Amino acid sequence: MEKIHAVIKGVGGYVPDYILTNDELSRMVDTTDEWIMTRIGIKERRLLREEGKATSDLGVEAVKNLFAKTGTKPEEVDLLICATVTPDMRFPATSCIICDKMGIKNAFAFDLTSGCSGFVYALSTAARFVESGRYKKVVLVGAEVMSSIIDYTDRATCPIFGDGAGAVLLEPSTEAYGVLDEEMGTDGYGRVHLHMKAGGSLMPPSHETIDKRLHYVYQEGQPVFKWAVVKMADVAEAVMKRNHLDPNKTWLVPHQANLRIIDAVARRMELSSERVMINIQKYGNTTAATIPLLLWEWENKLKKGDDLVICAFGSGFSWGAIWLKWAY
Repeated sequence: MEKIHAVIKGVGGYVPDYILTNDELSRMVDTTDEWIMTRIGIKERRLLREEGKATSDLGVEAVKNLFAKTGTKPEEVDLLICATVTPDMRFPATSCIICDKMGIKNAFAFDLTSGCSGFVYALSTAARFVESGRYKKVVLVGAEVMSSIIDYTDRATCPIFGDGAGAVLLEPSTEAYGVLDEEMGTDGYGRVHLHMKAGGSLMPPSHETIDKRLHYVYQEGQPVFKWAVVKMADVAEAVMKRNHLDPNKTWLVPHQANLRIIDAVARRMELSSERVMINIQKYGNTTAATIPLLLWEWENKLKKGDDLVICAFGSGFSWGAIWLKWAY
């Protein structure tokens, strides 16, 4: 029996209209455009400002874009996975809400929460469903409204994050394309350096937690930066060397957390800047949406047979890399 691979057949994306620039941020907190560009590499980020809109609405727009490009009909979808840390609500899953808004009635759906590693983990998970031979059309969405959990009085975190969504369609193929190898890792030690203190069962919402501003992203920058550089580079290099990928012909698709981290990973892999996908300067860190947004923007530069190494690092700590061969 021929081996089934999970291949990407299309990419869709969406970002909100409102642009928060570094100049505007500098009037909100003690920061400057030079400081942000030097340390992070972000010039602007998109924020969802429409009243009554949430993560599912960004996901819906990305899926609409995906369906229009691929000719996919809602009734054809077998499974929808949404990677997010900013769900519309604690339950039901945002994936269920996206399905309802899109008229997807013949699929099952669930959310996957793993911070900035969410899309890589979800891609690995979705690939297993396709490889089983039972699921023919799987939609994977990475969608975030990070502005809903960012404290815009905290200069350490508010310049970093933005809102957006991306979606990919996975289908089976017996050709040697798609998800071909991966390397994943987790170390729970990192949980103390990057988390949200309140809102879960450990510290349920209360007047006190709200007054103390505990419902926002908490991050200790230095340990997160150091671990991200090492772990993203480790797994990306491992996947590349194990599969004898040519640095001159391989695309790096890195999570967009910090331009210095991306540069360090590319140097470790011996890749030129022309082989590295970057859009952090425009969108910032959209957490689980960064990688599909990269694929959405760079899709027209890719050709069938191109080798991509997709890698990410996120809360947990969690990290991973996937070797994917482009299928169209």
